[in-house]
Amino acid sequence: MSHRSPLVLLLAGLLLVSAACTNKKVNNPLANVGSKQPDKVLFDRAMDQMKHNRFDQARMILQTLINTYPDSEFIARAKLAEADSWYAEGGSTALAQAEADYRDFETFFPNMPEAAEAQLKIANIHYQQMEKPDRDFTHAMRAEQEYKQLIQQYPDSKLLPEAKQRLLEVQEVLAQREFGIGRFYFIRMSYPAAIARLRTLVDRYPLFSQADEALYMLGQSYEGQITNIRASKMHETDKATAIQALTKNATEAYDRILTRYPVMERAQDASRRLQAMHQPVPKPTNEAIALNRKEEESRRSMGMFGHLMGGFTRHPDVAQATKVGDPTLTDTQTVSASDVLTEETRAMRGGVAPAGNNKVSVETVRTGAPQPNQAAPRSDTAEPAPDNSAAPASSGGESSPASNSSTGATAAPADSGSSAQVDPNAPAGQPANNGIGELKPNVPDSGSDGAAPVPPPAQVNEIQSGSQPNANNSSSSSASSSSSSSSTDGPKDSEANYSSSKKKKKHKILPF
Repeated sequence: MSHRSPLVLLLAGLLLVSAACTNKKVNNPLANVGSKQPDKVLFDRAMDQMKHNRFDQARMILQTLINTYPDSEFIARAKLAEADSWYAEGGSTALAQAEADYRDFETFFPNMPEAAEAQLKIANIHYQQMEKPDRDFTHAMRAEQEYKQLIQQYPDSKLLPEAKQRLLEVQEVLAQREFGIGRFYFIRMSYPAAIARLRTLVDRYPLFSQADEALYMLGQSYEGQITNIRASKMHETDKATAIQALTKNATEAYDRILTRYPVMERAQDASRRLQAMHQPVPKPTNEAIALNRKEEESRRSMGMFGHLMGGFTRHPDVAQATKVGDPTLTDTQTVSASDVLTEETRAMRGGVAPAGNNKVSVETVRTGAPQPNQAAPRSDTAEPAPDNSAAPASSGGESSPASNSSTGATAAPADSGSSAQVDPNAPAGQPANNGIGELKPNVPDSGSDGAAPVPPPAQVNEIQSGSQPNANNSSSSSASSSSSSSSTDGPKDSEANYSSSKKKKKHKILPF
C-alpha cells in the first residue's frame, strides 16, 4: 500500500486538472475569439468573405449586422464595407450601386474620415469607365467633377495627392478631345470654330502635353482669318481695324509659347512667326524654363507595346499627363464661334457691340388695315354722306340721301332688329337706297300713300265641294301675284298646293 499511494495521488491530481480544463471550455464558448462582441464577430466574418471574393455572403452578413445591432459602433464601417463589396465586384450595375451606397455614406456620416474615401471611390468609379478622347466623354466629365469636389470639400485629407494626380490624368484626356476638334476645324479652314476650341483648351488646361502645339495652331488660325479678311470686299477702314485686332491676338498666342513653354518643340517656330510679323520676340525667364523642363521630364510614354495594345482597349492613354503642378479647379468660360465673330465685329466698330445683338427682326405689313390715327368703324356710328355727284340723276330731280325717291319715307336703321332686304324700287343703274347700301323692312311703310298694306290671300287647305283643284290653285296664284310682290307669299302658296295634293290622295278610293 505504501508503494501504491503516490500513484493514486498522481492519478487523482490528473483527473482534477482535466476536469477543471473541461469546465472552462464549456463555460466560455467564445474561447477562440477571446472577449469579442457578437457585432464584431459578424463584421470579421464579412471581411473574411470579401477576402475570398464571396461578395454576396459578405453583404448578407453585413445586412444582418446592420439590422440586428443598429446602435453598434460598427454600423458606419459595415455600410462602407457593403459599398466596397459592390465596388470590388465590378461591372456597370455593381459600380452604379456602389456609387449610390457611397453617397449615402457621405450623407449620413459626413464628419468621419472615411467620407473622403467614399468621395474618392465615387470619382474612381467614373475614372475606371472613362473612354478614349474620340469617344463618349461623359464619364471623363463626371470624374473631373468628382475629383474637384474631393479636393475642395476635404482639403486636409491624406487622399489629396492621389486625387490631384487622377484629376491631371482626366484633364489630359479632356484636353486631347478639345485639341482633336480644334485641329479638325483648322484643317478645313473654319478658323472661327478652330479659334473657339483652341482658346478654350489653352485657358482651361494649361498643363496639357501639347499646349505649345495648340497655341501655335491658334496663332495660325488668327493669321488665316487675316488672309480671309484681306480677300473680302469689306471697307478698307474696317479691314485695317480687323487685321490689327487679329494680329494682336496671334502675337499673344506666339508670345505665350515663348514665355510659358520655352523648352517645348514649337518655341522656335513661334519665334520665327513673330519675326515674320515684325513683332518683338520675348525672352523666357529662368523660372519658366525650369518649370517647363520639370513638367516635360515628368511625362512618360507608353512605349511600343503600349501603343500596340492601345488599339484593343477602350481606355485612354494617360501616360503623357504631367506629374508636376496643380490641376485647374475652376471652369473657364467656353468660347463659341459666334463669340469670336462678335469680337471681330466689335473690333471693326471701335469696341462698340453690333446693333441688335445679332438678332433679326421681322416686320409684318398688313394691307387694308385702319390708319394708326383713325378709329375702328362701329356699327352704331352714322355713315358719312355719300358723294352723289357720280350717280345718275333721276327724272324727278335730286333725291334726298335719307329718304327713298319713290316713297319719300326714311329708311330704317340697319340695327333695328327687323328682317330687311335691299329696296327693289331703286332705279336701274343706281345702287339701292342712293348707294348707301341701307336695308329696308319687308313691310312697306303705311305713310307712303296713305293706304293700308294689302293682306295676304286666304289659304285653302281643303278641297271645296264642286270646285276644281286646278282652278283654285290658278286663282290663288293669280291673287297672290296681283296683291303683293312680297317674298313671303311664295312659300305659303307652295305649302297650300302640297297640302291640297296630299289630301286629295288621301280621299281617293282605290278599286279592289
